[in-house]
Amino acid sequence: MMAPARSYLFVPATRPERIGRAIGSGADAVIVDFEDAVAPDAKVSAREALAASWPRCQAQAAVAGVALLVRVNAADSEYHAGDLDWCRAQQAFGLVLPKADAGALDALARALPQANCYPLMETAAGFADLRAVSRAAGVVRLMLGSIDLMFDLDVADEDEPLDYFRAKLVMHARAAGLPAPVDGVCTAIGDAAEIRRQTARARRFGFGAKLLIHPQQVALVHAGLAPSAAEVAWARRIVAAADARGAAVAVDGKMVDRPVLERASRILQQAG
Repeated sequence: MMAPARSYLFVPATRPERIGRAIGSGADAVIVDFEDAVAPDAKVSAREALAASWPRCQAQAAVAGVALLVRVNAADSEYHAGDLDWCRAQQAFGLVLPKADAGALDALARALPQANCYPLMETAAGFADLRAVSRAAGVVRLMLGSIDLMFDLDVADEDEPLDYFRAKLVMHARAAGLPAPVDGVCTAIGDAAEIRRQTARARRFGFGAKLLIHPQQVALVHAGLAPSAAEVAWARRIVAAADARGAAVAVDGKMVDRPVLERASRILQQAG
């Protein structure tokens, strides 16, 4: 089984020439965006123009081992039904659904039952439905739409005001047996320190991936989500001690029980 993706890189649907470059950027997944990145008067033409090159993009992504997804327009948008028709015709069944809530997911499952859905949680209404959302048919991973959520909640920054929502997303993902959720975008494209800070925050909260808007962010996010050298060394000591003694042991002056051993094993798996 492949490890869950760590990076999801957005590409505008209006720039099909960038899709191939995004697939080759090192990102684990590429999201072709029909929503925010496409002006209203270009949405229909973007779908039509992309159809010719889509099979080639799918083939390239398959060879590279990169997940290729489409962010459709929200369920209440006049473009949503056309997006789903395009996805059905192009066999594009990895969908990011913006402004997701239980009703929108239920409608999506009826309209496109083959879809593997990534709900983008970016409204208070969606979070109020989070238990149902995380267990809805077709849902494979939860995503945080931090920018739109800030607007919906009328809060000024994405740090402490969104901490409750980050913790809730991680909790419901775990309870539903889903992979660790995907953190929102960092809009500071050229600020390496800021992307490192946000990635470290995401990892502390229990997120397993991040949404990206520029290829420069890929390597920084992968490094930030990986266990540190100190964590790997600690995990190796824990596993070695448990293997040698086969019972409860103390390492670095602390008792090692099953949860500690399982955490050490998980760190070693994440480190490869």
